[in-house]
Amino acid sequence: MQQQGSVLGALMPLIILFAIFYFLIIRPQQKAQKAHKEMIEGLQKGDRIVTNGGLIAKVVKVEESFFKVELSDGVFAKLDKAYVAKKVDASEQA
Repeated sequence: MQQQGSVLGALMPLIILFAIFYFLIIRPQQKAQKAHKEMIEGLQKGDRIVTNGGLIAKVVKVEESFFKVELSDGVFAKLDKAYVAKKVDASEQA
């Protein structure tokens, strides 16, 4: 009976450490990934985006796993959805 208490006492610091990691690192990262996925799924034609490379582009066409974007007047490119960093709000456009 006494060995069960010592096993629980030995595992308690690991359990507490895992809980701290979960609430401080894992859970916020999962929330950020979910918000980013929802943002990408909500992009439509005409939205302005910033790529991971820092380019600002306008979405011309939404495809299965790519966006067709306009980088400049008459300059089009295909961009993988994974490389969209954020959507540019109307207040940020100058």
